[in-house]
Amino acid sequence: MGALMVFSGRSNRPFAEKISRELGSPLGRCDIKQFSDNEIWVKFSDNIRGSDVFIVQSTNPPAENLLELLIMIDAAKRASARKVVAVIPYFGYARQDRKDQPRVSITAKLIANLITAAGADRVITMDLHAPQIQGFFDMPVDHLYSSAVLVKHFTKQRIPHLAVASPDVGGIKMARAYAKRLEADLIVIDKRRPRQNEAEVMNIIGDVQGKNLLIVDDLIDTAGTLCNAVDALKEAGAGKVYAACTHAVLSGNAIERIMSSGLTKIVVTDSLPIEDRCSKIEVESVAWIFAEAMKRTFKHMSISSLFDVDKG
Repeated sequence: MGALMVFSGRSNRPFAEKISRELGSPLGRCDIKQFSDNEIWVKFSDNIRGSDVFIVQSTNPPAENLLELLIMIDAAKRASARKVVAVIPYFGYARQDRKDQPRVSITAKLIANLITAAGADRVITMDLHAPQIQGFFDMPVDHLYSSAVLVKHFTKQRIPHLAVASPDVGGIKMARAYAKRLEADLIVIDKRRPRQNEAEVMNIIGDVQGKNLLIVDDLIDTAGTLCNAVDALKEAGAGKVYAACTHAVLSGNAIERIMSSGLTKIVVTDSLPIEDRCSKIEVESVAWIFAEAMKRTFKHMSISSLFDVDKG
């Protein structure tokens, strides 16, 4: 059996370094440069022939992050790696997972095709926006869950009169899993989205009067959905409102919205780098989950125990 070698792209190198520390081995050496016209050039400085190569790179915008991952996969295959595993903490373009209106792309499927065509043998990712995206790949996909970390965080808080809220109907399964483990009631917020990046809260299903709420979601982008949900819950008589989101995209004026909202605290993971910190945002690391999945994959061991926490 060849060696387990971990390499990092430039989308979130600190996260890859945390994974390497959990594994007890340094990151492999890989030169990534750009020509004056921004064309990307990749060279593995270490000999990877016959090794199992794990490439850590999220595919969040800018598009260079995705292109860099594809080029690294191709370079690893051409360098005779035994197996190439794309470790994608945040799978970008996942929100376009179906044709919900005429003449649009199913971008999540397109990205899956590109990663397959580049030569990846396996994908490890976390909290996909839509779990069915696993089926877009013609290769094994290990879908990890941040709930192993986030549930533990809020269990320690011992928040009284706690209820868990899903910000939309699509997130009910995730919210139910949290509610079960936190022994809390389940609340659903029924919303309508008139256009991209805009959300309008319609109805709250469940009694929130006098309860503290925890809103759970897979990602937070502009924070519009989250802040609208907080306002609606407060108007309905909720006490303190917390949030747990895996991927902190935080685009546009998301930080300002969070700071001016009635949100008490939001806990996110380090799957994406957070450039602008604020007092209401707390970060929990999920690097150990990825490290464990990578180690078990390399040793041909079952990693199903890493999935059990999300069964609701």
